[in-house]
Amino acid sequence: MIHPIIRLALPAALALAAASAAAQEKFTYLTNWYAQAEHGGFYQAIATGLYKQAGLDVTLKMGGPQVNVVQLMAGGQADCVMGSSDLQMLQTREGGVPVTTVAAVFQKDPQVLIGHEDVKKFEDLKGKTILIASSAQRGYWPWLKAKFGLTDAQTRPYTFNIQPFVADKNAVQQGYLTSEPFAIQKAGVKANVLMFSDHGFPAYATTISCMDKTLKERAKAVQAFVKASMEGWKSYLADPAPGNALIKKDNPNMTDEQLAYSVAKLKEMGMVTGGDAPRLGIGAMTPERLKASHDFLVEHKLLDPAKVKPGEGYTLDFIKNVRVLP
Repeated sequence: MIHPIIRLALPAALALAAASAAAQEKFTYLTNWYAQAEHGGFYQAIATGLYKQAGLDVTLKMGGPQVNVVQLMAGGQADCVMGSSDLQMLQTREGGVPVTTVAAVFQKDPQVLIGHEDVKKFEDLKGKTILIASSAQRGYWPWLKAKFGLTDAQTRPYTFNIQPFVADKNAVQQGYLTSEPFAIQKAGVKANVLMFSDHGFPAYATTISCMDKTLKERAKAVQAFVKASMEGWKSYLADPAPGNALIKKDNPNMTDEQLAYSVAKLKEMGMVTGGDAPRLGIGAMTPERLKASHDFLVEHKLLDPAKVKPGEGYTLDFIKNVRVLP
């Protein structure tokens, strides 16, 4: 039998819980791939209640190789998306989608080319078969061609499978610093990794990019999401266990070994905590770096400056005062 005082208190407690749930504003963020350590801070912010504390009920949706995240966002399936880079988002804006980048978690782009043992520098790529995704044609490939004298005739489609590389000693493939090199290592193949950002590739990566309409109509929610996400990243790098549990739930193919490797690489290379993050906070962007990205795209004829002018396609309003220092 319920005590009369408890019976009286129950409706009030239920009403309070309902009000608390109602206060959580729903917010959906669409990532650019299957759940992995490269998304860790966002999962951590869910796992540790950071989004809830910020008044948000956040849903993370996974992207993948056939998922057009911007198209889904434009169709109302997400509030903001994870752009692979600020370059990609500028090109998306040029294509007529009013999207703006508000933060960039990775201070440098984790894209790499992976070669067998004889490939020690980009100059060694001449004469090699280079496996790249079609998206590379609008990203790093024109830059690599111009900088290192490579040709389109060397390229073959990359199918997001390491086996063609493993089987062919003359092959080189694209990858993410934190991912494919681990799979290749596990396959027993000795390989070298060439990182674009070490050679002047200017891009930020793992962005928070939103429709202009969302920034105007839901500015408070976006601000809360940005701040809690950066706190999530700081927490994840300190102790990734809570976030990793949710990553494995979303992506059962993900292993503890892969997660540990990726987190170690993120730390070793200062992907989140390097660049301007020690001074301005995790997620920071600067006008100078963003201008370098715009100039880079224009120089390689990957962006029409008449369609996206310098200073367009990003705003610092949502990140400048967050200052979650590593």
